[in-house]
Amino acid sequence: MIAFVSGPVAALAPTTAVVEVGGVGMAVQCTPGTLAGLRVGQEARLATSLVVREDSLTLYGFADDDERQVFELLQTASGVGPRLAQAMLAVHSPDALRIAVSTGDEKALTAVPGIGKKGAQKLLLELKDRLGEPVGAAGRQGVGAAVSASWSDQLHAALIGLGYATREADDAVALVTPQAEAALAEGAQPPVPRLLRAALQSLNRTR
Repeated sequence: MIAFVSGPVAALAPTTAVVEVGGVGMAVQCTPGTLAGLRVGQEARLATSLVVREDSLTLYGFADDDERQVFELLQTASGVGPRLAQAMLAVHSPDALRIAVSTGDEKALTAVPGIGKKGAQKLLLELKDRLGEPVGAAGRQGVGAAVSASWSDQLHAALIGLGYATREADDAVALVTPQAEAALAEGAQPPVPRLLRAALQSLNRTR
């Protein structure tokens, strides 16, 4: 198992960071929140989880060991693969997921793209007692509270990290704000990965 990668960031894409390790570029799949903290040319250390399939080897990267542990625990539930586990961490912090599971909060889980009401109910049953107690103060503030307040900051930081100018990032965030507000109006969390894709599409059209 590759426990972590450490080295300068060689490249950033909407879902991937390339970290140079011993002269080799390691492509690591990351959430928008993790990517937002990276900058090309700067040193980075990412906790990683290697997913082995018959036809592929995929390395998933995380801001810390706790996030990686939750990523792996989520996959112990039936029907949860690495992509869905990563999508859950893109919408909720590890502690927010712990609280959602411990309190039976279906709405928090259905805020994740790909999880419906029945799927959320099943996950709540299967993950109960597996994720443990919240480990940080942020998680105790309530499910998704930090994400709701900072989706625009996450998105803006991710765009800056991808090399866009501050004004371009500001404009892109403004363009996708109606989508985020619509999600909030329905009681869901703004889907940051989807908003990032929409923002990138708008930037590509204006260039």
